[in-house]
Amino acid sequence: MSGYGAFSEVYDLLMGNVDYKGRAEVFDALIKKYSLIEPKTLLDIACGTGNLTFLFYEKGYDITAVDISEEMLMQAFEKRMRLGADSVLLLCQDMTELDLNDTVDAAVCSMDGINHLTDTEDLSKAFQRISIFLNKGGVFVFDANTVYKHREILGNNCFQIDEGDVFCSWQNNLYADNVVGISLNIFKKDFSGKYQRDAEYFEERAYTKEEFIALAENAGLQFIAELDENSLEEPKIVSQRLYYVFRKV
Repeated sequence: MSGYGAFSEVYDLLMGNVDYKGRAEVFDALIKKYSLIEPKTLLDIACGTGNLTFLFYEKGYDITAVDISEEMLMQAFEKRMRLGADSVLLLCQDMTELDLNDTVDAAVCSMDGINHLTDTEDLSKAFQRISIFLNKGGVFVFDANTVYKHREILGNNCFQIDEGDVFCSWQNNLYADNVVGISLNIFKKDFSGKYQRDAEYFEERAYTKEEFIALAENAGLQFIAELDENSLEEPKIVSQRLYYVFRKV
């Protein structure tokens, strides 16, 4: 997986419309509702720049956060310094090769981090590694883009985000197996007023509920719930992102 080098520098600006506090509340509520143990330790997988990580920290969790991108983790590290959250452990790790010093009571993966695993073998490996480090009775909660979103919303479409000093052109290409290739052209204004261009590319794959369940249950993770992102009720045909809850058995 690539695509989070130059993007990491402007990620928070371009994602400024995301309600991180609201998402943290949902993840926290789902963890506490479905966990069979008292959740004290939390693993934040594909944590990015740490926007949710430190909201979980404020809720009292003992946090370990991992991401494959060193550049994204550097942004998270700067936030840790500003917040004085020295107890938050930041690790540069691929979720398919997760390796922790201890087990955790709960695990989360947000902002379609799971969708970045475009190979079912890699997704299976990730579920296996998460299961190894998740305490029995603890839950793994993640969100994921739907097949509908990949086919009908992202598809072969182009989007633009204009934040004044930063402009991003986002071109999608829909491939087989509901994989979307995402090409980013990022233009950043420098001190002279000129725009400098950086290009990034990554891919995401949408999975069905049945695909998630088959791979997760093979790893010892029991399916608990599938919920629409907005209503937190049963998914709709037009749901674009869903929450999934699995419990370690």
